Amino acid sequence: MDKYRPHDRAEGDTTVTTAFIFPGQGSQKVGMGKALADAFAICRQTFMEADDVLGERLSALCFDGPADRLMLTENTQPAILAVSIAAYRLLISKGFRPAFVAGHSLGEYSANVAAGTLAFADALKIVRRRGRYMQEAVPVGVGAMAAVIGLDGDKVAQACREAAEGEVVSPANINGGGQIAIAGAREAVARAGERAKALGAKRIIPLEVSAPFHCALMKPAERRLAPDLRALTTQDPTVPIVANVDADLKRTSAGSIDALIAQVSSPVQWEGVVTRLASEGVTAYVEVGPGNALSGMVRKIHPKAAVSSFGSPDDLAAVEALSVA
Repeated sequence: MDKYRPHDRAEGDTTVTTAFIFPGQGSQKVGMGKALADAFAICRQTFMEADDVLGERLSALCFDGPADRLMLTENTQPAILAVSIAAYRLLISKGFRPAFVAGHSLGEYSANVAAGTLAFADALKIVRRRGRYMQEAVPVGVGAMAAVIGLDGDKVAQACREAAEGEVVSPANINGGGQIAIAGAREAVARAGERAKALGAKRIIPLEVSAPFHCALMKPAERRLAPDLRALTTQDPTVPIVANVDADLKRTSAGSIDALIAQVSSPVQWEGVVTRLASEGVTAYVEVGPGNALSGMVRKIHPKAAVSSFGSPDDLAAVEALSVA
């Protein structure tokens, strides 16, 4: 029996409506997924499938590192995807069913696998290419990202415009709770951070990333990725996906693929994603995969919702509790 009901419930029905949300790059750490694989055959099988598809021991990289190899974008992206889908498959095997899915940046690929739009094997291969294309779009050291804390979106955008001086810098991740990441050329990002402080930002935190994601500098990666994505065999999602690029529901494979292409060089509208999920009646969120960064963001955007993260066997009880919250 499914433990979560869809959102179209009758008036007076207090059944929890749950969204599964999937983390993106930055959530990786050595050891991720190992406890799941040790405890559950379905998770071990998922990692074995990933190893077979990629022709290498991705599982060993997740479980044992080394950290410097795991941090390489073309390794990080399939690694996070594999952990997320291992965790997702376990939840499904135990009867948990989301009414909606969404993911932050890379996590939108996990969401599409969960919804059945993409096959897991295809997604592993495409995110490896995505990571490579994104890294090759901008030489290391040329781009940068920084988190702007405590400044509204309009003023962050103003700071970027006024600091650009002909270079690229723009909002990249609108994460909610007063946190917006900016991305672009290194010096332009530094200037935008100073301008944001002058406009009232509380803090500017440089981010340790290998490329300036979700800005116009990623257009070459977008152009390379588009034909690869369009060549995949896809299916319409079985549950709606709320996309990063516009916070709209995607109910067709074509719409889902278009959204994955556009998000490469467009800002992640995460605050909009959660707001949309809330407007659709979602009352609980499970962050499926490594880390709990999205859980913290959701609590700030939708404080009345129940939130849990699921990345290890110890988290199962908390997820179970959501179904009766």
